[in-house]
Amino acid sequence: MTQNERIDNDLLDTAAQWRDQGRGVALATVIKTWGSSPRPAGSHLVVADDTTFLGSVSGGCVEGAVVREALEVIADGKPRVLDFGVSDQQAWDVGLACGGAIRIMIERID
Repeated sequence: MTQNERIDNDLLDTAAQWRDQGRGVALATVIKTWGSSPRPAGSHLVVADDTTFLGSVSGGCVEGAVVREALEVIADGKPRVLDFGVSDQQAWDVGLACGGAIRIMIERID
């Protein structure tokens, strides 16, 4: 098992533990990257309904935006796909000015 596989298993185990404790949980996954991006496709971030989070999908302010959206996903159960890139004003607002773009899927874990 590679180090990345161990990290992913740890994140998913943590998500399952949080869910088993009765907490709302969402999983954010980098599903596509273009150009320069801080984290590769397949990177995960798990978020609990109390704003606790573990893992990384980008770093910096992008993760703050992802955590906010994850809380909405926990509340309404509707998955979301978010795009951040240098041509998108939101990317500049959240600090993704690295010259690349990322697409992140967020889904509630039931």
